[in-house]
Amino acid sequence: MAAKKPSAFKIAAENRKARYNYEIGETFEAGLMLTGTEVKSLRTGKATIAESYASVDREGEVFLVNATIPEYLEANRFNHAPKRPRKLLLHGREIAKLSQGVERQGMTIVPLKIYFNDRGRAKIEIALARGKQLHDKRETEKKRDWNKEKGRLLRDKH
Repeated sequence: MAAKKPSAFKIAAENRKARYNYEIGETFEAGLMLTGTEVKSLRTGKATIAESYASVDREGEVFLVNATIPEYLEANRFNHAPKRPRKLLLHGREIAKLSQGVERQGMTIVPLKIYFNDRGRAKIEIALARGKQLHDKRETEKKRDWNKEKGRLLRDKH
């Protein structure tokens, strides 16, 4: 029997609450500008992006704000600041779409996950998102519960 092929990319951090708190629109893949110790720390999988967001500055650059990548323990004095803003690498058209969505439509740029692609590069999946109201969250929860119940009923029936 053939050995199972490993997955193409390894997820380093995931924002699972984003799909609950926000209505996700268009998604983008961006590169992350990191230092060496940040990459090593990301590979351990202890980063958190739950409270983070991205913003476009006046020069047209996108930064990931409030993401926590903990210090790499073996790095001594050459370590990085855990909550520093990190530059995201995107094409000009993508940056224009993001800034237009934020300025005109009142949307937020939310990180969904940080992962390493098949070439070992750290990438982040970001999305233009609109915040959900409390009743929208309840509706999402009801739909999810109904789908679970429906699956159970179909499974038990057969």
